[in-house]
Amino acid sequence: QVQLVESGGGLVQPGGSLRLSCAASGSRFSMNTMGWYRQAPGKERELVARITSGGSTSYADSVKGRFTISRDNAKNTLYLQMNSLKPEDTAVYYCNADQVWLGRSYWGQGTQVTVSS
Repeated sequence: QVQLVESGGGLVQPGGSLRLSCAASGSRFSMNTMGWYRQAPGKERELVARITSGGSTSYADSVKGRFTISRDNAKNTLYLQMNSLKPEDTAVYYCNADQVWLGRSYWGQGTQVTVSS
């Protein structure tokens, strides 16, 4: 089983930056596909960025060039560097771990990101 804890959210002005972290517990972290999702009030949860066990990354079009997903397997930690933040980035951000070989997926509790003047 996998436990995920997000941190690093908060209030930031438009154009500012935040770095989200996701600390993972459990075996075979390096084998997981990891992702960041977000959900704004009244909207469905959407994929923001994803990184495979091999290090391949993908991003939603809305965040390309502004966000960077990375992982430190030695620390069992996933990161999301968020730059040039916009008000439309405001949402609860969730960490996801996908144990592809088992067909199981795990979620963190979420961390609030608010971009406002």
